[in-house]
Amino acid sequence: MKAEFYDTLNRQVLALMEDEDDLIAGMANFSALLNDNLDNINWVGFYIKKADQLVLGPFQGKVACTRIVIGKGVCGTAAALDQTQLVEDVHQFEGHIACDAASNSEIVVPVHNGNDVFAVLDIDSPLLNRFDADDQKGLEILVKSFESCLFA
Repeated sequence: MKAEFYDTLNRQVLALMEDEDDLIAGMANFSALLNDNLDNINWVGFYIKKADQLVLGPFQGKVACTRIVIGKGVCGTAAALDQTQLVEDVHQFEGHIACDAASNSEIVVPVHNGNDVFAVLDIDSPLLNRFDADDQKGLEILVKSFESCLFA
């Protein structure tokens, strides 16, 4: 069931990004698409890598942390390890940065330009255990489509 949901979202991402080559416009619409279609989330958006930190990019949700050091928190860990971080309970994640006290689970997917981590896609939920392996797989496919459209 989730696979079909993410397949449909992937087609929407590809259609949305088909003629778009502006990074900020693409990130803004991508985060809006996810915000409109994912249930039980309270924040979705991007942090863009600049030197040794991640800087807040386009997002949907409440005011957020503007800078995160690479290697710190869930986003910084995803960027440092170049690996998706699926966190069932952020309060159990050592070094978690609480930008919104209402967030209880999180998934962060690295975004690449070539082989380099360029940004991370961050999605928070007020529910514990909101994200699972199917969400991870689906979101990683969406990010790959996003990358292929913008950085082809």
